[in-house]
Amino acid sequence: MACRGTHIVEIKHSGFQKFKIDILESPDVGLVMVINLLKSILHNIGVLAAGFAFALLGSWLDIVFKIFWIQFMDLTVPGAILLAAGFTLRVWATFDFYQRKMKVIVLQPQTSLITTGPYRYSRNPLYLGGNVFIFGGAVLMLGSTCGLILTVVNILAVDFMIRREEKQLEKIFGQEFIDYKSRVRRWI
Repeated sequence: MACRGTHIVEIKHSGFQKFKIDILESPDVGLVMVINLLKSILHNIGVLAAGFAFALLGSWLDIVFKIFWIQFMDLTVPGAILLAAGFTLRVWATFDFYQRKMKVIVLQPQTSLITTGPYRYSRNPLYLGGNVFIFGGAVLMLGSTCGLILTVVNILAVDFMIRREEKQLEKIFGQEFIDYKSRVRRWI
């Protein structure tokens, strides 16, 4: 394969750092997939960090309110399993976005409806992986009662946001979204 020059692709990780990778002007599909996978992993490392920050807040509230009942249970293994499942699910869902040249975090509704990959099983795998599995897993690993309560409150708030987003998606995609909604559950 002849190289006709290179250009730089910037990979932004939650606005904290920029990574630059030289790629061929006409990259092959495999290289694009590797880059999208790396972007997906970097993106979700930030979500893992947010999950542990969330769990630490819960642990701090446990100390403030002297609530310690969950700390005496060994929930490290179930917490680690939830974290791994959440991270994997989010990387898979994020990868689908990047493969379609879509941004993961936007303030307006997307212009494409993804119904493949993890979206075959959940209409919201990003929320499911992050807010349920990662936040819940980090809370269980740290054994925080208040963190567990905060996770439940967070899931209720996210569910409210999802319902609002779904109304927007129904307006944009019409019958296509209605059919998708009838086939695939909101969470699991």
